[in-house]
Parts: sequence; C-alpha cells; structure tokens
Amino acid sequence: MAHSVSNEQSEMSNTTPLLLRRNRWRFPSTIKLKTTLSSELSGAVGDLGTYIPIVLALSLVNNLDLTTTLTFTALYNIATGLLFGLPMPVQPMKSIAAVAISESPPLTIPQISAAGLSVAAVLLFLGFTGLMSFLYRYLPLPVVRGVQLSQGLSFAFSAIKYIRYEQDLAKSKSGPPRPWLGLDGLIVALAAVLFLVLTTGAGVDDHREGEAQAEQQQQQEVEDEDEDVVDRRNRVRRRLRVLSTVPAALIVFLFGLLLCFLRDPSIFNDLRFGPSRISVVRITWEDLKIGFVRAAIPQIPLSILNSVIAVCKLSGDLFPDREASAMRVSVSVGIMNFVGCWFGAMPCCHGAGGLAGQYRFGGRSGASVVFLGLAKLVLALVFGNSFGRILGQFPIGILGVLLLFAGIELAMASKDMNTKQESFVMFVCAAVSLTGSSAALGFFVGIVLYLLLKLRELQCGGFGLSKSKKRKSSVDEETSLIG
Repeated sequence: MAHSVSNEQSEMSNTTPLLLRRNRWRFPSTIKLKTTLSSELSGAVGDLGTYIPIVLALSLVNNLDLTTTLTFTALYNIATGLLFGLPMPVQPMKSIAAVAISESPPLTIPQISAAGLSVAAVLLFLGFTGLMSFLYRYLPLPVVRGVQLSQGLSFAFSAIKYIRYEQDLAKSKSGPPRPWLGLDGLIVALAAVLFLVLTTGAGVDDHREGEAQAEQQQQQEVEDEDEDVVDRRNRVRRRLRVLSTVPAALIVFLFGLLLCFLRDPSIFNDLRFGPSRISVVRITWEDLKIGFVRAAIPQIPLSILNSVIAVCKLSGDLFPDREASAMRVSVSVGIMNFVGCWFGAMPCCHGAGGLAGQYRFGGRSGASVVFLGLAKLVLALVFGNSFGRILGQFPIGILGVLLLFAGIELAMASKDMNTKQESFVMFVCAAVSLTGSSAALGFFVGIVLYLLLKLRELQCGGFGLSKSKKRKSSVDEETSLIG
C-alpha cells in the first residue's frame, strides 16, 4: 500500500505548476486528468461545512484571531495543493476544538496552541521514523474502512442536525426545530439539496481507465436499436454533460454569502478593512500540560487514523495514480502546526471528510485547494477579524447541506468490502466508533475482532488437520498393521 521512494519522487515531479489550456488543467508525465476551472472552483468549497462552524465557534468562545487562522490556513492550502497535486483539505483538529469549546472554563489560545504542537510532534516522529508508513502498510483494510464509515456517518448526522435544528455554535448545542420559512429556514436548505442532487447526481466515478471500452460497448449496443432510442440517449448524455460543468457547490456557497447580508444589512457598517496584527503566542509549562492532557491525547489517535491513514487510503481510491504517501501526509500535518501554532493559528490537519467533499463537488487536482487558499488570504488581508460578522450570519442550514454530501461521499468509500467477514469487521468498527464517539475505541475493537477471526481460521499442527486427512491417516495406520 505504501509507496517506494522512487514513486514518491515521481509523485513530487507530477506536482509541478499546472497550465490552464483550453480550460483544462494539464499534468505532466503519465497523469491524464480531465478537469475544468469551474469544477475546481466548485470543489474548493467542498469542505467548508466543517471549517466554518468550528472556526466561528472558536472565535466566539476562545477568542481565536481570524486574521491569523485565515492567513495560516491559506498558506497551508496553497502549499498542500502544490506539493500533493490533490484536493487535499486543511481542516480543524476536531477533537481539540471540541475540548477547547466545551471545557469550563474554555481553553485559552496558548493551551490550544500547546495541544496542536503536541500532536504535531507525535506525527512528525511517526512520519520521519517510518512508523506511520508501517502502520499504513499493515493495518487491515476492513478496520480502515470502518473508521472511514464512522467518520462519514458522523458528518452526515451532524449535517442533519444543522439542517433540522437551530444551532448555538458557541455552546455546541442544538436548539428548537428550524422554521420552514426564513432566510435560514428548511425550505432554503432543502432547495440547496435539490439543486445539488439535480446538478451533481450521486457523484461521478472519475476512474477513466475503462472509458474507451465502455464507449465501444455502447456503440455496439445501439447499432441494432431504433434511431429514436439512440437520439434520446444522446440527448440525455448531452444534458448530463452540461450539468456536470455547473459549479454547483460554489453557487450554493455564494448564495449563502448573499443571504448573510440579507439577514443582517448592518454587516456593511461593521466591516473594517485591514488585517489584525499577528504575534507570537507565549506558551507556559502549565499551558503545555493542560493542552497535552486535555486536548492532545484525545486528538492523537484521531489524527493518526482519519488525518493520515484514512485520507491516504481514500486518495488511493479516488486517484489510483496519485495515492498520497502516509509519511508525507504525517510530516505535512506536523510541519503545518509547528509553524502556525506558535502564532495562535487554529490546529489543523488533513481530513478524509474534506477530501471526500472536495472530490464530490469537482475537485480533481491541487488547484481547488490553491484557489481556496488564495480566497482565504484575500479575506484575511482585506477584512481581518471583522470577517467574523459575515460568518456569524452564514446560514447554518446551507453549511449542513455541504457537510451532508461530504459525509455521504466519505461513507461510500467503504463499499468495496468483498466478503461477509470483511463487512462484519467494518460495521462493528464503525458502530463502536459512533456509539462511543471515539475512533480510537472503534479502531481497537476492529483490530481485536479481525485478529480473532483470523485466529479462528488458523491451522496449528495436528489440531489443524481436516477430518478427511485424519481419516486417511488412520486408514493408512490400520493397513500397515494388517500388512
């Protein structure tokens, strides 16, 4: 599963600057990738369903500096897109964010930064020593799929809550049912769902190896058919081709931004131009202790499983010719946080849910996250912390819609289990992860279950002989005695 050094070098060479010719991103070497500018722009907003709520909650509860976080996550996005050549997301470390918001009193920025630095140190150690590549190579696939399934369903459940109920992001609690009417009502969210389904369908399988063979088979099938049937099929194909060019997620997100100003026109008066000052955070030993014990320890297994192993496996599923290296992803997360956390930026990672969301809405290259990074950088430099006023009025129902499609896309990655035994391990792992709200617990149970099933099939010495072999050996003994 892991790449060799030569493969990693060729992968790095494939991430050289992209050229936009005839509205298509051309990749060098052997990579043949069909994508458009509109699809990359649409894929850029595919993971904002998780990014915006967490950033907004941290800014409200923990006084997170938006200028700092937007600036550093923008730089992370740009560097990630250029280095990996994939729509590799940059997402908040969810466990750290949840602990920071829910603790009483809430964690301070130095404590949050200390937690991010602690996780970064662990991931850098695992990446540079090769232990992360070892884990990725030998972890059973059904267990990895169970983690992916649980994370995808968790996103989908949260998305449904965002759509159905009013949300108090500062307290991470759901309120009364959302009204049908209004600029953040159920009708708005359901209209967004219908629009995304009509334009993007159930998602596109972008593996194009058998495309030529499929076209030949279709041509052979229609040779003996009526001209009317052929004409109807061609019209359907043309319509689907046109719909696939619509940047659906980007349109939904821009519509949400428009609703922000319609919901509260006073935002115009509250906007202040220019970024706030970025400064180094002073972290004491007490901050380091609190951040490590309370926030980093729950985050470390989640980062290993979802931010590295699951995201690498998903990248291989979606882009077989560009599968991300576990070592590189682990080191990437570590370096990002070792740079940004010293300045109070939100701890970040690469998440499988974000990759699934950006792929779902059209992201096929690193261009999508580069565009997202440039947009964040402009917002940070132009609006600074006042951009929080806009985020505070963004319709949560629309964020829930984007998160729903991302979660379902991630969960569907687990559809490749070939045997009942593999499916059994995957579903038990996912169920325990969801029930216990811990990917680490589900992972541990999945590993134990997988080993037990393998032990059940193990043959040990004479005890492993089948009945037919035992019967044959006893007959041979009797024959020798008679002889």
